[in-house]
Amino acid sequence: MNENLVLTQDDLTLTKNSENCRLTAYPDPGTGAAPWTIGWGHTGPEVHPGLVWTQAQADAQLLVDMQRAEANVRSVVTIPLTQDEFAALCDFAFNIGCGAFDSSTLLKKLNAYDLEGAIAEFAKWNMAGGQVLQGLVKRRDGEKALFLLGCDFSQEANSA
Repeated sequence: MNENLVLTQDDLTLTKNSENCRLTAYPDPGTGAAPWTIGWGHTGPEVHPGLVWTQAQADAQLLVDMQRAEANVRSVVTIPLTQDEFAALCDFAFNIGCGAFDSSTLLKKLNAYDLEGAIAEFAKWNMAGGQVLQGLVKRRDGEKALFLLGCDFSQEANSA
């Protein structure tokens, strides 16, 4: 349904502003432990304390990670999206993980054409390690704002 949507370099601005690139691996900010992260928010079994990347490695991995998020969003969202909605959802899925996105109430509401309900769900994903993180509050606000830029509420009315 959304096969024609692809993230542009401009669409990565929210992700880059939210993640900040760090070339030395660091622990999860919410827990101070695993998962270890590097670059523009990359996690994985190969990321460990002491790992150091170049800027080129970080930039290349961001593209790979975002391609996974793009493919996932395309595969699980069953309603047509605008470019802004798509970019917001890709950032969200990248940040919380595709598995969490796939089972989220946000996705369920979105696929049911409950756009207002889906939009309200962004703010609920503001915690790590049981604590509200201001960085996540800001990121969710950014995702919500970007989603709203492209939002077509007539879809919601037409699906009822």
